[in-house]
Amino acid sequence: MRAWHKEELVPGEALAHRLFDTLARETADPPGVTRIGFGEGERFAHELLMDEAAARGFEVAHDAAGNLFLTQPGEDRSGTIYIGSHVDTVPHGGNYDGAAGVIAGLAAQAIFHAAGVKPPFDITVLALRAEESCWFPHSYIGSKTALGIFDGKLLDTLKRSDNGRTLADHMCEGGFDPEAVRRGESLIERKQAVAYIEPHIEQAPVLEIERLPVGIVTGIRGSFRYRTAKCIGAYAHSGAMPREYRKDAAAATGELILRMDELWADLLTAGRDLTVTFGEVMTNPEQHGFSKVAGETHICLDVRSQDKQTLETVRERLMAIADDIAARRQVRFEWGELTGSTPAVMSKPLQDMMAAAASQAGIPYRVMASGAGHDAATFALEGIPTAMIFIRNQNGSHNPDEAMDMADFDQALSVLVHMLSMPTAAWRG
Repeated sequence: MRAWHKEELVPGEALAHRLFDTLARETADPPGVTRIGFGEGERFAHELLMDEAAARGFEVAHDAAGNLFLTQPGEDRSGTIYIGSHVDTVPHGGNYDGAAGVIAGLAAQAIFHAAGVKPPFDITVLALRAEESCWFPHSYIGSKTALGIFDGKLLDTLKRSDNGRTLADHMCEGGFDPEAVRRGESLIERKQAVAYIEPHIEQAPVLEIERLPVGIVTGIRGSFRYRTAKCIGAYAHSGAMPREYRKDAAAATGELILRMDELWADLLTAGRDLTVTFGEVMTNPEQHGFSKVAGETHICLDVRSQDKQTLETVRERLMAIADDIAARRQVRFEWGELTGSTPAVMSKPLQDMMAAAASQAGIPYRVMASGAGHDAATFALEGIPTAMIFIRNQNGSHNPDEAMDMADFDQALSVLVHMLSMPTAAWRG
């Protein structure tokens, strides 16, 4: 592995700082920034990145969906290391969610370019479209279209939330080709894909609490979800109805929450990866009242884990716990539609390479799971070796107060550059 001196990293750091400042200024939408998927802010970001890549002589291309490919030739052009993320944001979001990954890739290219050093393989930076599903109600539009696995029927049914126009319409407006997307055309040669790496801000405070600049991601949690669950009991007078005759939906729901929390704690103690969240719990505002036993509750449950077997185990236990509560408390649970996603495991060899790169650069790190979804999940589930590096972020994401420290970004960039400097044999495994 080539050892990079601090001064050799400066061209990439300076480029990154300038790009972040430009994006913050030009896509400002106080409070925060707004870059709508297939909208003006996303287009501006793509053009900004294209200009910087072209100025260094890199290859610039768009695929049929408008995903941006910026390629720096490597020593061995039979393989490609993809680095990327997205540049769109939620409304009035932060400047770093997504963009940090794309800018890190371009900054790494700039460091190799300034040093006159070729990377072991081609490095292609990907700026993927419309990752934030608040604009079009579908996950991972950019990575799915880039890989040629997007469901073509959705091109005519997905409509952007702010204007009601279809995804196909927006692609046409940008000069892209939804019919080629429908056919599954892709610029990514699967056999040539050595790896996909996604730098991203952490979207929780773990690194901040532990005072560490970066994290090496082991996997992206999958989930099962019940968005429209209900507990049905019976309304009754709060003063007149004895406890033993009550069918109290609120009490039953409270017990369900407590017992699922206990299950979560037990599985964590056993070393299982898990989160359990009751994101919405409410009585029916049309019928509830101060002096009424609650006859109905609405429940949203989101369970996530890196491990598919853990998800299956928790769902089985959920049903058993609910059946027990329903029998004792004379209520019933109606779960509604079951939705979810498949866990995506990051490549262990790539995790080991990233850890070795961090050690070489003298940068402390934490090994951790990602609870939020990322385009990296699509690449991993398609069999492409995938890795993620998290960057410490002080104030969470999807809000105008995102506060990634540029010194932390620079350390993540150093890890990335040291990793990219490993010989071809390390990448081929």
